Amino acid sequence: MTPITANDPISKSADLIGANVAKLRELFPEAFSEDGLNFDVLKQLLGGAVAEGQEKYGLNWYGKRAARQHALTPSVGTLRPAPADSVDWDSTQNLMIEGDNLEVLKLLQKSYSGKVKLIYIDPPYNTGNDFVYSDDFRDPIGSYLRAVGDKEADGTQLTTNTPASGRFHTNWLNMLYPRLVLAKNLLRRDGILMVSIDDHELPRLRQLADEIFGEESFLIQLVWRRRSMADSRNEDRASSDHEYVVCYKMPEAKLKGNPIDTGKYSNPDNDPRGDWFSADLTGIANKQERPNLHYDLVNPVTGDTYAASPTRGWSCSRETMARLIAEDRILWPAKSDGRPRHKKFLAEATRFETGFSSWLDEVGQTSEGTQTIQELFTEKVFPFSKPLSLMLTLLDQSTAGSACEDIVLDFFAGSGTTAHAVMQLNASDGGRRRCISEAIREVALK
Repeated sequence: MTPITANDPISKSADLIGANVAKLRELFPEAFSEDGLNFDVLKQLLGGAVAEGQEKYGLNWYGKRAARQHALTPSVGTLRPAPADSVDWDSTQNLMIEGDNLEVLKLLQKSYSGKVKLIYIDPPYNTGNDFVYSDDFRDPIGSYLRAVGDKEADGTQLTTNTPASGRFHTNWLNMLYPRLVLAKNLLRRDGILMVSIDDHELPRLRQLADEIFGEESFLIQLVWRRRSMADSRNEDRASSDHEYVVCYKMPEAKLKGNPIDTGKYSNPDNDPRGDWFSADLTGIANKQERPNLHYDLVNPVTGDTYAASPTRGWSCSRETMARLIAEDRILWPAKSDGRPRHKKFLAEATRFETGFSSWLDEVGQTSEGTQTIQELFTEKVFPFSKPLSLMLTLLDQSTAGSACEDIVLDFFAGSGTTAHAVMQLNASDGGRRRCISEAIREVALK
C-alpha cells in the first residue's frame, strides 16, 4: 500500500475557500482575470447589494473573523476506522465518530457535502457550567486532546465558561459559528437544521443562524416543556420550564405536517357529491378590517335573516356566498337562533396535511430521557438527555417515511438519543434512515 503524504489530496479535507471561488467564477466570470478576483468589478456587478459604510446591522463579536477562518481552514487529520469496536462493520450504514466536532465536520465535507437531510444538535447552552474550549485552527487536534485530557495543557486555559470570564457570549459564539458554517454545506437542498437551546443564548443563536442561513431560511421555533414541576430554587421565583428547538431550512425543505382528520367526513343525507363535514362559516375580521364580509345572510326558502358576527363577519364575500347557496352547500339551522354552516366535501380537499404546531405538547420531558438512560445503564450517566419521544417527533417531521434513506447528523451527540430515535423510527415505518453521530468524551454540563 502506498503511504499517504502531506501533499496528497486525500490527506486534507475539502478546500472550502477554493469551492467558494469556483462558485463566484461560475456566476461572475467577468470579475476574474489572470491575477485573480477583481473586487471592484464584482462590486459593480452586484450593484446595490454591496454593503458599504461604517455602521451595519448584524451580530458582531471579538474573534468572529478568526472563527470564520477556523471553518475555512482545511483539516490535515483523517478518520481512523475502528472495526474492533464496531458492530456489523462490513454492512452498517451508520457512523459513530469520536473527536473534535469541528475537525470532523471538515472531514465530512468531501463525502457528505449536500447529502444530509437533517442535522440535529444539542450544543452547550452556555449556562455558566458548560465546557467550552477555544478552537485553535493551527493545532485543532491538540485542542481536542487537551479537552479530553489526553494531552497536557500548553497555555490553553480549559475552564467552564462563566459570566465572570469577561467574554461569556463571545466564547460561545466563537465555538458555534464555524460549526454551523460547515454544517450548512452538508445539508441537501431540502435539508433542515434543528438546534436545541434555552433562553441563555436563544437571541444570539437566532442572529447567528440568520447570518449563516439567511433570515428567509428560518422555518419554525418549537417550544418544548422540559419539566412538569416549577423550579423553586431561584430567588426571583421565576421558573423557566421550557426549551426551544430552532429550525432553519434549505430552499426546498418543508415539514411533513399532520394528517387532516378524515374521520369527521360522512354522508348522512346521501349527497351525490360524497362525504362532507359541517364547517364554520364565520370569518376572522371585524367590519372595519373587512367591510365586504359583513352583511345579512338570508335563507331563500324560509326568509330567515342571519346577521354577521360583529367581530368576525362571514368567511366569504356576498358573491361567493350566493354561489354556495345556489349549489346547496349552506346548512341552514333548524332554529331561528342557530347559525348557518358550510358543507365541505372530502372529494374537493386539495391538502391532506395541516401545519405542524410550534407548541410541542405531546412529547415527553427531561425525566423521560433520564429514565431511559437509567434503564439502560442502571445509573444517571447522562442526567439531561433529551426524551426519545421528542427526537422521534422531530425525525418524523423532517425526514421521509417508508423506504427513505435520509442521512441524519448529530455532531453534539451525548447519550445517543438521536441515533436511538433513527433506529426506532426505521423499525416502525420501514425507513432506511442512516445516522452519523459525533461525540467528544467530555460530557457538557447544562
